[in-house]
Amino acid sequence: MHWQLYLLASVPLAYFVVFKYIPMSFNVIAFKDYSPVLGPWGSQWVGLRNFEALFNNPVFGTLLKNTLILAFYLLLASFPVPLLLALALNEIRNGWFKRTVQLVTYAPYFISTVVVVSITILVLSPRIGIVNDGLTQLGVSPINFLGDPQYFRHIYVWTDVWQTAGYSAVIYLAALAGIDPALHESAKIDGASRLQRIRHVDLPGIMPTAVIMLILGAGNMMAIGFEKAYLLQNNLNLAQSEIIPTYVYKTGLINADFSMATAVGLFNSVVNLCLLLTVNFVAKRITGNGLWR
Repeated sequence: MHWQLYLLASVPLAYFVVFKYIPMSFNVIAFKDYSPVLGPWGSQWVGLRNFEALFNNPVFGTLLKNTLILAFYLLLASFPVPLLLALALNEIRNGWFKRTVQLVTYAPYFISTVVVVSITILVLSPRIGIVNDGLTQLGVSPINFLGDPQYFRHIYVWTDVWQTAGYSAVIYLAALAGIDPALHESAKIDGASRLQRIRHVDLPGIMPTAVIMLILGAGNMMAIGFEKAYLLQNNLNLAQSEIIPTYVYKTGLINADFSMATAVGLFNSVVNLCLLLTVNFVAKRITGNGLWR
């Protein structure tokens, strides 16, 4: 018996049991008329009434559309950028310049969401923002970026890409480091150019990692960060900024309708699971790589 290994594994196992699996049991309040006095197990059972109210809600279609569009946009933008950044960094031979670029692109990941949103609001401010100052110098009238719904998704997605691209690129750099250098040497002997070596050596070498990252990204599509969407949200851009996570917050905490909020969150998780299984199935059929055999 290797009791030391079991003891080491017991800590993360206990974390997942206490903070992940046990809280899942309280999803039962999505099927009840939850009362804080009676508790989750003593509250009246109402079956699918909360889900029926959700699907019949006039705002449900808008919520689902806004969430899916923003999620797909975020996935399409955030998946290739770290991959291209890692390939570019891998080709840099100047060590000082490479480390500098890695630091500059990696550091934003450690900036809190509140600070990122504050920077975004200041940069895009119609009166004091540097972007509108530049537009004014070009003779263009200032634009209220955060007050116009059509800009909300672009602002959300590209600030997220700026914040996370450097961190995600580290995973691809690790995969590139595992490629056998003899493959590159053989390609050079055969007369392959740098772009050809990237296409025929680097890309196939990191493809399994890229597929796994794509599947995980698809599995988290509906788990859009609530904090940034809520902080960037205002009455003017509500038409596109109101998504399922912000609706859950307003319904569950502000309006104290815990059963409805849980029903919305449970529906969101089921859609997430379906997306994960679908993308994993498609990726496995096309590339042969998936999350499991």
